[in-house]
Formats: sequence, structure tokens, C-alpha cells
Amino acid sequence: MFASAISLLETARSATVLCHVQPDADTIGSGLAIGTVLARRGVEVQVAFASPSELPESMNELPGRDMLTAPEDVRSRVDLVVTVDAGSRGRLGALADRIDMADACLVIDHHRSNTRFGTLNVVDDGAESTTAVITRLLDAWNVAVDTDLAHCLFAGLVTDTGSFRWVRPGSHLLAERLLATGIDGAAIARKLLDNHPFGWLPMLGSVLGSAALVQDAVGGLGLVYAVILRENSEGMRSEEIESVIDIVRTTSEAEVAAVFKQQSGDEWTVSLRSKTAVDVSTVAATLGGGGHRNAAGFTAHGAKTDVIDLLVDALG
Repeated sequence: MFASAISLLETARSATVLCHVQPDADTIGSGLAIGTVLARRGVEVQVAFASPSELPESMNELPGRDMLTAPEDVRSRVDLVVTVDAGSRGRLGALADRIDMADACLVIDHHRSNTRFGTLNVVDDGAESTTAVITRLLDAWNVAVDTDLAHCLFAGLVTDTGSFRWVRPGSHLLAERLLATGIDGAAIARKLLDNHPFGWLPMLGSVLGSAALVQDAVGGLGLVYAVILRENSEGMRSEEIESVIDIVRTTSEAEVAAVFKQQSGDEWTVSLRSKTAVDVSTVAATLGGGGHRNAAGFTAHGAKTDVIDLLVDALG
């Protein structure tokens, strides 16, 4: 599929690269890497995500961020739309309609639950990150990976592997290759993962105080969950909110961890993590979401207790 993807990329004169809503470093790093390569080839390119209104601060040092375009300024007609790290059209939010107005859509992803919604789908569900898929695509394209590209690619790799806690054979070799370009991997990781404002601490305290352990859930393997109400998260960046799941998931008595994040009205976004025995991507898929075996999520509507019961029932 790389040959077909390269053909699409080489023939495009204009392109829009779409990242998913509530973007993480894998989707933004992937988008900026592809955008940079296209721009260097003289393609008119925009990189965008539908929401929130600003790039998370933890990513404000990624090379190529000047290509990022506000949703309302994204062109409606282009030769090619490239989506990165988005498992479905729904993950593109209000920009999903740009697919229908383009001549072709190239989907690049690594989610097992990807719905293959593109004209061409390059999906490797065994890859560590979408940036890892893109690195292999660039190799097939004979594109040299310089420091700017390596910075973007490493950002996705370090975050989606949880600082290399979840790797596959070759992950560390890929990291070493990117670091050999001269990027400061430690500084990139600190910026992305270990940089929170003081206000994060009291927010974390109030949220962790809501944590509950349901030991008989998941067939007796255990579920631990916490709830982030809108009043808890006011003034917090998306990276502070998303980081809570990585603390909750360390609970030794639970195979599955969940964080329920209140949005507007009765809408909740739910992050799921599992240790080894449970494929949370299949659970999320039954609830309208998706993701990876050990990291997934979904969106639900209703009262807090109803949404919690919905998940408990789905986990069995």
C-alpha cells in the first residue's frame, strides 16, 4: 500500500492533512511530518484539527506548527485529504466533511478499530504509533528524515509507547535512529509528558478523591475509575485532563482503568486502559468508540451513574 500512497501524495497539488479532535502528539506529529514533506515538494498544504481551538501547549515546540490552520480557514476543495491517527470519520469532528469534497482521501493509522473510511487506507495495527507508520512510508518514498521530521516522529513514538513502556521489536531501534539525527529526546519527552502547571495538583487531588474500585467487575479482574467533572477541569489544558488516566491505571487491584470526563451537558468522554488480559478496544467499539488493545475510549450521554453502569455492563 505504500506505493499507492506515495502515488497519491506525489500527484497532489493541494492537500489538507487532518488530525483527530482533542489531538495528542501522535496525530499532530504525524500531521506535521506529512505536511512538511508535502510543503517541501511545493504542494499547497494545510494541517488542521477541529477542536479544541488551540494546539495543546505541550506541543508548541513541534517543527512545522506554522502550517496549522484554524478549522474555519481550512479549504473546502483540495486534491487530497490525508487523515492521520484517526480511526474513523467521527474522530475528525467538524472537519470530516472535507473528505467528501476532495478528489481522494488517504488514511494513515495504527488503530485496530480503524473503519477504513478512505480512498486508500494505510493501517498497520501492529505499529507502535502512527508516526512509526509514517517513518516507514517516508523510507519507501526515499525521503531523508532530518531533525525537524525526527522531532515530530519521535513525539508520537514517545507518547504512544508511554515512554517506551509498550513497545514491539524494533521500537528502540526506531527511537535510536531518530535520536541519531541530533534531536534532544529527553527534552522532547519532558515537554510532552512532565510539564504541568501548579493548578494540576489540586485538580488531581479532587479527581483522585473520586476514584472507586469495583473488584468484581471484568469477571473478577477488577475495574478502577475516576470522574472529572467540568468544575474540576476548568482552566486545565487538555494534556492535564488526559494525564489522569495514566495515574489511575497504576492501581494493582484492577485490570481495567477508566476516567470519565464530563463535557457539555450530559456528554462524557471515557478513556480506558488495560494491563494484559482485556482488549479494551473491543469494549469501546461496542459503545461506539475504538482504539488499541490496551488503550481505547468512547463517548456516551446520560447521567454519571448511568454511564458508569454502561461501562461496567460492557466489561462483564
